[in-house]
Amino acid sequence: MIVMQPVLEIHESDGFGLWPVAGIESFGFLPLSGELSPTEVGTAVMSVASCNDIDPDGDRPPRPADALDSFLHGMLPFDSLFAAGGLRVTDTSTGVIFLPGCCDGLEDWRDWHRLVDGGSLLGFGHEPVSPVAERFGDIVRLTVNVEQSDSPVIEMSVDELRNLLTGAERDLADFLALAAEWASSHLPGHCAPVTAALARIVDLPAPALPSKA
Repeated sequence: MIVMQPVLEIHESDGFGLWPVAGIESFGFLPLSGELSPTEVGTAVMSVASCNDIDPDGDRPPRPADALDSFLHGMLPFDSLFAAGGLRVTDTSTGVIFLPGCCDGLEDWRDWHRLVDGGSLLGFGHEPVSPVAERFGDIVRLTVNVEQSDSPVIEMSVDELRNLLTGAERDLADFLALAAEWASSHLPGHCAPVTAALARIVDLPAPALPSKA
């Protein structure tokens, strides 16, 4: 069976104290879905904010003095956001795993539809590890690392990939709904902008915010 999951690459969390996070290994991947625990959602939000925690320049306003506002400053007001990760594909029958590469980001996950609809080659990294997705007629081949002549591959039909992408989009929508609930409890003063920023990253409509009691 072939499984596709939207994943975030997790950043270092040691010493982080703005909200509870899970003890996930740095540079590991966290699958996103509606099944995450509150600390896992907190870890996902922390990682997204870390990816966009860029020092102000001519295009960015000054960093706020408040610790929470300072950490979130690069995530909230901008349309172009980055989230290390992407779509992870696993062939459970062979154990082959196709991981997001160094040039991949979760915000680019819809690029996979270009492969389905037009057959465009997708490259997700560069030396020493270069994952590539290609279409050959009705077959899609995922090469774990094209730098290796004997690289493991995963093959599936175009229709199967299309169904997997539908499932990945459902997982992202479920994650957004869960993140909105999480933000209402852990970041009540920033719930709407945090939820909107996450929705911009995954290019999906922001879910309805939880009603206040």
